[in-house]
Amino acid sequence: MPGSAGLPVSRVKPAYQQVADQLRGLILSGDLRAGDRLPSEAFLVEQFGVSRSTVREALRALASRDLVHTRRGVTGGTFVSAVEAEHVSRYLETSFGLMSGRDGLGVRDMLEAREILEVPAARLAALRRSPEHLVALHAALEREAARQGPEGRFTEHRTFHQVVVEAAQNPMLSMVTEPVFRVLQAQYLRPAAEEEAMVGVDRDHEAIGAAIEAGDGDEAARLMAEHLERLRSVYQH
Repeated sequence: MPGSAGLPVSRVKPAYQQVADQLRGLILSGDLRAGDRLPSEAFLVEQFGVSRSTVREALRALASRDLVHTRRGVTGGTFVSAVEAEHVSRYLETSFGLMSGRDGLGVRDMLEAREILEVPAARLAALRRSPEHLVALHAALEREAARQGPEGRFTEHRTFHQVVVEAAQNPMLSMVTEPVFRVLQAQYLRPAAEEEAMVGVDRDHEAIGAAIEAGDGDEAARLMAEHLERLRSVYQH
């Protein structure tokens, strides 16, 4: 007779977690959308066959993930939250920062992720940029040339990359690339190496900006790939 350690069983989740998981599934599937009001506690108690305290604990669990929020008053209740892009970006930054150096997530992985995201972003930027994006690119390049010191210049370098990604006009790219950039800056940037590379970075950015302005997607992507490859020496390995 096999021992208990060999039984292929799964632990039963607490009742509140099962309720929270099902409600979360409805939100992720789109059955419950941002702004929708959840049924009353009494209705949920009846539907799930659990106690009122279990339902409340489930709602607290969802609220802790910013999936739902509660409003008071006559028109109050519990509503599905509208997730903001900045909130997602900050959450990813925190998660990447905590994972970096652990769980197999190192500087090499983050640099590769940047290349995977920003090279096609440069191509899309050349095809989709608006006049406003071109103005922002020129402004970023002018500020790069005017700034002194590694920290100030790096801030403008980061701004340039932000504008390129924004010009691609794909919100997903902006949400994911910015956290990677911030963690690399906070944890792996080598100030001395950055100072040595300043002139080269400015020159690369000018060329990338010119390709984007000319609408040459292939050239913008090629220049961005070369630029990010050269930047590898700026970060600690």
